[in-house]
Amino acid sequence: MADEEAITGGNGAGDPGDEPQVVAIAQYIKDLSVESPNTPQAFQWQAQPQLDVQFNIAVGKIADDVHEVVVKFEVAARSDEGIQFLIDLSYAGLYGLRNIPEEALPPFLLIEAPRLLFPFVRQIIADASQNTGFPPLLLDPVDFGAAYVAQLEAQQGGAGSPGPNGGSAPAADAEPAETADETPQG
Repeated sequence: MADEEAITGGNGAGDPGDEPQVVAIAQYIKDLSVESPNTPQAFQWQAQPQLDVQFNIAVGKIADDVHEVVVKFEVAARSDEGIQFLIDLSYAGLYGLRNIPEEALPPFLLIEAPRLLFPFVRQIIADASQNTGFPPLLLDPVDFGAAYVAQLEAQQGGAGSPGPNGGSAPAADAEPAETADETPQG
């Protein structure tokens, strides 16, 4: 039998403890509110509702290497006759981040983490709208990268002074917000 050697590092890597590590620890509904205040009358309305979809992102540091990212979506379906349904969802993810450079934290926490959470948010909102008696609302994909860039540009151009990180990136607790008008699908 040949002597076995422990494989350490692979591909010329140094100490594996120095490598960047990202772990999704948990995902959960933090808050969910669903209202259909004009049911059953709303089922008889003929006008197509206008959808107002807004979102924002909040980031909190839970421990040294643990961050909570909360994506909040507010959806309202309204027509001339009144409100058909309202859905407010705060969906969170808990992420363990180790050996991540400080300048890489905001892009991960404000782009990648929300992108990972979005399919679950989309499904919860579709189920909630369907459970009010209306067709499921399938949200269009959100470009969290574009929202992040827009927020950076607003911070750099709006105040005339550098942001909390010298103007290069928003603070990790920044909240990009976006509004979209959609028509219901289905």
